[in-house]
Amino acid sequence: MSEAVEMKKMTIEEYYALPEGTRAELIYGVIYDMSPSPLRIHQDISEELNFKIKSFVKKNKGNCKVYSAPFDVKLNEDTVVQPDISVICDNTKLTDKGCSGAPDFIIEIASSNALNDYVRKLNLYAESGVREYWIVDPRTEKVNVYLLEEDYAVKQYQFTDDVPVNIYEGELIINISELLSE
Repeated sequence: MSEAVEMKKMTIEEYYALPEGTRAELIYGVIYDMSPSPLRIHQDISEELNFKIKSFVKKNKGNCKVYSAPFDVKLNEDTVVQPDISVICDNTKLTDKGCSGAPDFIIEIASSNALNDYVRKLNLYAESGVREYWIVDPRTEKVNVYLLEEDYAVKQYQFTDDVPVNIYEGELIINISELLSE
């Protein structure tokens, strides 16, 4: 994600009035452009993770919903983000526009502006009540797992490692290398 398009504060109403197809996020009232489109590896990882998590939820008759970007997540009155993957287990947070409140689990796939995922969004998600946050980095082939209910506890994995999804108490294990080779 590139730097802020402009530093003028924008309201949530102005954000929702942006032309259809605009790829942007509103963070603390500042609009951030999300172009250009992500690389193919980003999309491959996103699709495989989405499928794996949705399949687990369905197989276990879970109540969580799994969404891929673009999907608006309104974290507060001046912040709407579009995480690569959002898992929402409290269906009362779902609205016609997306999710209103913190998802239980968010995955961001690092791209050209990884600093945004590692700093700005990490802090934002922690403040907002996200329970688990993953940063999947195709460049380094690492997965950083932040357990935000545990004071930013972080665990780092390689793509070849089995990574437990903590909101499911480790019953769901994801290996990025295996996902990409299927």
